[in-house]
Amino acid sequence: MNIIRMPRYVHPARLALPVAAMVLFILFYIIAALNYPGGSWNDPTHTGFSFWNNYLCDLLDSYAINGSQNTAKVWSRTALAILCAGLVYLWYHLPILFSRRGWATKISWSSGLLAFLAMLTLSEGTHDVSVRIAGFLGTVALITLVVELVRYEYRTLYPLGIICILIFLVNYGIYETGNGLRFLPVLQKFTFSLFFLWFFQINRILAKVNRQLYPVKP
Repeated sequence: MNIIRMPRYVHPARLALPVAAMVLFILFYIIAALNYPGGSWNDPTHTGFSFWNNYLCDLLDSYAINGSQNTAKVWSRTALAILCAGLVYLWYHLPILFSRRGWATKISWSSGLLAFLAMLTLSEGTHDVSVRIAGFLGTVALITLVVELVRYEYRTLYPLGIICILIFLVNYGIYETGNGLRFLPVLQKFTFSLFFLWFFQINRILAKVNRQLYPVKP
């Protein structure tokens, strides 16, 4: 008996939800950055959000680094919740890409869903633990996904996936070792942009395969 029930169809219109979630995340995070009181780890007295020195996670904390009440947290936490919900929806339907759901598909599917759920627990009190859990699960999910994309010859998807994994590991290595930490705030934003591009491409191909395999149902 197969206790893991993977999706075999989704109404095509619903596959716009992950893209909408990514767009809303960017919009809300821009609003959050504009409302951030100030302070970064390089310069605690800096006014406002610094693209070069602030981490995206700084916007989630209850207090800004300069000690002020963080008026950006509502926007940033809402953005994170929307993004995770959208990516969970995308990841849940990923098995549609693969005609045979082997061990790699099942591992990628389950670990990816758990990684996005772990991201929801990010806060100033649980940040390090959440990052490590989500980082481990995410690495497993990404590697096994790329294995399946290579196996099924999705040539427009797996090259960028390999690049995303490598840049993700560089981020995680800097975070854990502290070497090159001054470059991490900018690298973090570049990594997010790269992953958004990849997820958009995955969503586009997923929608195409879904339309081919399953006609629109009323």
